[in-house]
Amino acid sequence: MIKDIVVNLSYRTLQDGVSNYALSVAETFGAHIVGIVFAYPVMAGGVGLPANFSRAQQAEAQERAESVVVAFDEATRRAGISAETRRLEAGIGDAPTQFAHIARRFDLSVIGQFESSRDHPTKNIAIEAALFESGRPVLIVPFIQKDRLKLNHVMVCWDGSRAAARAVADAMPFLTRSGKASIVVADIQSAKSADLPGADIATHMTRHGVNVTIERIPVSKIDVSNAILSYAADTDPDLIVMGGYGHSRLREFILGGTTRGMLASMTKPTLMSH
Repeated sequence: MIKDIVVNLSYRTLQDGVSNYALSVAETFGAHIVGIVFAYPVMAGGVGLPANFSRAQQAEAQERAESVVVAFDEATRRAGISAETRRLEAGIGDAPTQFAHIARRFDLSVIGQFESSRDHPTKNIAIEAALFESGRPVLIVPFIQKDRLKLNHVMVCWDGSRAAARAVADAMPFLTRSGKASIVVADIQSAKSADLPGADIATHMTRHGVNVTIERIPVSKIDVSNAILSYAADTDPDLIVMGGYGHSRLREFILGGTTRGMLASMTKPTLMSH
């Protein structure tokens, strides 16, 4: 059950899409939602920054945060959703961890995808912090997202891992409301295997009343994220469910990985668990 949700409204994301989607999730589940808005202070270590410049920058940060708060409060009022906002000050490097710690006390956190297509070393830091440090599922909203939550078709990425199993369990409130769920197995083993990967988890989901099909996609080990994204482009799911960071962040950073590939190119809301 999802009874409370926290949404990060201010870490390099387009707030409108994230806010609208998060509110639609809260509305679907009748959940209370808390919007977290960070006002980033000016870095104190600047070289010879005039005091009036620092004050102006600080005032601008506070003004931007306040505008986000006002917009979110108005949206929740119009929707009739139980909600609150919290204004917090934190350095850009501290905000992701602070948000992750807050998220530990909620059923679900919602974070927007980094809006820039540029390769930036910190662009996924808020998502990574929530995945690794909150102990809760994270719902990532693409920066191009316009629609509210729909659950006609949910795509479940299954590789039999602990993270994937956790994601299925965390996503069950969404899955039981879905019209259908496709279990997608990116099979890096021999396509000649007589086993049907995903059969056991399909049985488990069926017992929960989920309408399940299994899709097996033979792929090379280095091309899993592209295979998943290609399947999603062909089948147009409303939501993707997957385990996040089956390996350590360092290994994923050095070797690449499915999670990093998905975060870089995702076009569908994606629920991840670690």
